[in-house]
Amino acid sequence: MAGVSDASPTEPTVAAPAPDESAQALRAGFTSIPVVDLSRWDHGAAERARLADDVRRICHEVGFFTLVGHGVEDAFLDRHFTMLRAFFALDEADKARIDKVNSPHFRGWERVGAELTGGRTDYREQLDVSSEHPPYPRGVEPEYLRLDGPNQWLPDSVLPGFRATVTEFFARMDVLAHRIMAVMATGLGLPEQYFAEMFGERPHSLAKLISYPPTPPGEAGVNPHHDAGFLTILLQHGVGGLQALSPDGAWIDVEPRPGAFVINTGEMLQELSGNYVVAATHRVITPEARFSSAYFHGPDLRTRLDPLPLDPRFADAVAGSARHAGAGFMARRSELTEGVDGIASRQGAGVYGRQLWNYYTRSYPANMARHHGGTAVVPTPPAQVDPIG
Repeated sequence: MAGVSDASPTEPTVAAPAPDESAQALRAGFTSIPVVDLSRWDHGAAERARLADDVRRICHEVGFFTLVGHGVEDAFLDRHFTMLRAFFALDEADKARIDKVNSPHFRGWERVGAELTGGRTDYREQLDVSSEHPPYPRGVEPEYLRLDGPNQWLPDSVLPGFRATVTEFFARMDVLAHRIMAVMATGLGLPEQYFAEMFGERPHSLAKLISYPPTPPGEAGVNPHHDAGFLTILLQHGVGGLQALSPDGAWIDVEPRPGAFVINTGEMLQELSGNYVVAATHRVITPEARFSSAYFHGPDLRTRLDPLPLDPRFADAVAGSARHAGAGFMARRSELTEGVDGIASRQGAGVYGRQLWNYYTRSYPANMARHHGGTAVVPTPPAQVDPIG
């Protein structure tokens, strides 16, 4: 397909099925990750339409692509990476000043092994930051509104310029994500600004700055999972280890490419699209030290995940694909304790904030109990809060 390539440009990575989708292509899976050039979006209406259709097909069939032509300068990416490495090189006592265990909003630094994915320990050290909004009153209901609040930052005297650089990274990823959403909306037959308009007045995205030590045998830097948000933008910083699960059950390496981002779809879009775009299952296993920066784009916590007004052909494509029709969601913590596989839940979240709350509940049970297990409930503050809880 035009403008989509892999390391071998003479062989397209993804077939170009007819508009009703190719069941044979879906069964075959994929063996490498497509490359998309976002600069095509600036080359007129006809090229925009072709790019949007390419991205739609890739999101439906693969759920991962490498993004080039995105306009984020190499100089900024280098400056960000320098700051990231400097943060993880700090003494543990300095990083512990912003330990995530002290944040009821799940922001801050955490040691290797602090997060669980699918009930298993992840071998990575990380710093989490999210969109900053004034916190709701303590104990607010629905409980997922408690995720809004401030980040934890080190004093600038400890690592000068770090907060400013990470804040700039977050802002640049937000702008890039909105461009990608415009492409996705167009490919799905929706107005270009459809997703941007549904993101609401208090969009809630998050970012993980991650340091992976070499993965112990039989373990994972991060275990197989789906992302919770609409889409993820990832920088691999030169070292591989990220793998995507093909429909045929093979783990496909997502190779690093200098100056490029990796894009994958999340469970929010899966639920909105009625499984037409399935959240891509992925993991990290690395034999050497590795850094990554992941940005997870999401809307106002109160955003409902009601079905999109899509053409019936998209539902027909889901019905004709066992992979899509049977796709599950990340299990809630209660389901994990009952023996449900990590990505086999049949329950969507209904509301974006509920999806994030489910993530924090299963990934940080001790933090959740510490800050929210016995919190007194006060009346819901704003009238526009989604009522389903």
